[in-house]
Amino acid sequence: MGLNERQNQILNWVQQEDALLVEDMVTRFNVSSQTIRKDINQLAERHLVRRTHGGIAPVSSTENLPFDHRQFLNSDAKEAIAKLVANVIPDGASVFLGIGTTVEYVAKALVSHRNLQVFTNNLTVASILGNYPQVRVRVLAGKLRHKHHDLVGEETLSGLRQYFFDYGVLGCGGLDEAQGVLDFDPEEASVSRVLVEQSRHSLLVADQHKWGRKAMARVHSFDSIDWLFSDELTESQTRLLTDHGVHIQLCS
Repeated sequence: MGLNERQNQILNWVQQEDALLVEDMVTRFNVSSQTIRKDINQLAERHLVRRTHGGIAPVSSTENLPFDHRQFLNSDAKEAIAKLVANVIPDGASVFLGIGTTVEYVAKALVSHRNLQVFTNNLTVASILGNYPQVRVRVLAGKLRHKHHDLVGEETLSGLRQYFFDYGVLGCGGLDEAQGVLDFDPEEASVSRVLVEQSRHSLLVADQHKWGRKAMARVHSFDSIDWLFSDELTESQTRLLTDHGVHIQLCS
């Protein structure tokens, strides 16, 4: 059974904070403490949050949310972002599609393109595009991360460095105004870092809820990113990215 909209909002919110108190959630959502405690129970039972005295906290800053839940979290925004990306990438291009569930939405948005050469370490991306013979797909070697359905490690990095792509599409674990693009796993961050370096155009796909998330592994500063595709930005975030030379595409 999926999460309801309030539970999704709580889950997004707690990823941006060290902890949330029950009374804060009661005030924000204008519901009873009993309702919030039921939400907390469901989130904790799925190991999506960690209980604390009087509230909840993120499970970890070194581990992303489970793959099966991330697929559906903020799905409308991810789908809209993916359509924007697909409009930028032309037929016949070489594209690396990296790690992350938003990148998988990009793969779905590219299925009508012709003569694409797609490289990936994302097994879900390979599975999606494997049904479309007009898209040539090459999967890089590497160490399988079972929980995330992708490949990482030195073999993956070595394979990446053999190519120079027209477009590199990457997701992220978090965005920080001072540190730039972040991920949860250092090996995941290494793949994204090399992806940016090996692409003529780096396209970062990230919905608004990635800002402030407590991911610990640094990928790149914003001035290494060519485009950001998102659903919403604050004025200060827009100024920051523009000052770093990032082109912004919003789907909202």
